[in-house]
This record gives sequence, structure tokens and C-alpha cells, in this order.
Amino acid sequence: MPADLVHPDGVHRVDVHHQVAVGQGTRTVYLAGQVSWDLEGTLVGPDDVAAQAEQAYLNIHAALDAVGATPADLAKVVVYIVDLDETKAEQFVVGRERAAATLGVEFQQPSTWIGVTALTAPGFLVEIDAVAVLP
Repeated sequence: MPADLVHPDGVHRVDVHHQVAVGQGTRTVYLAGQVSWDLEGTLVGPDDVAAQAEQAYLNIHAALDAVGATPADLAKVVVYIVDLDETKAEQFVVGRERAAATLGVEFQQPSTWIGVTALTAPGFLVEIDAVAVLP
């Protein structure tokens, strides 16, 4: 795996992601923020954080696959959620885990979650920005 994921001693351990990723590769892949568009550009999951998170992660997988990468190559994700609160955070995890189960992968990279007031278009509740490291 080009990014070694670490739970360091002395830092609070959380179950939803690792705190540190150490890049071992030579190429860095920067994905544009992924939202819940399907292939036709239609919003998936209006008013449904879980459905939007799931579709965004499916889109991340497709984008990574296009450059010969996998979710295991992800070094960091930044998650933007409109009007983030505890309920929406829980719904996001549900969607992320549904995508992981569908794809047979794990999404445990270091992550930062940011609450925002709006995203690129009305209806979007989730956007995920990702960076991967390849050998």
C-alpha cells in the first residue's frame, strides 16, 4: 500500500479513520471534490446524507480506478457536509460504509470533516476531496 495508515501512540484513537498516513509512493493523485452525481449528472439522494456520501465514494472509486489506483492508495480525504451536526455525521458514516461494502474495500484514511453552509449547487449536502499516493 503506497500510504501506510497509522494510529500513533499519544493521539486519541477513533474508529472511523486513522490519524496519520505516510506516503510511500512517487506519484500523487489529487481528485476534484466528488459529489453525488450519477453518470448522467443527476443528483443522487436529495435530502439524504447517507445516499450522497455513498455515491460520492463510488465516484471516488471510479476516479481512482481511471488512473490505476484503489481506495487503499488514498492518503487523505476532506469531507464537506452542509449544516454538519451529529445526526448528519452518523448518516455520512452509514453512506461511506455502504459504499465500502459494495466495493469490498475500506475507507479508513485520515480525514477532516468541515461543516459548510452550501456546496456547488442546490441539493448537494456532501462533497469529498481526496488525495492518493501511487508507487
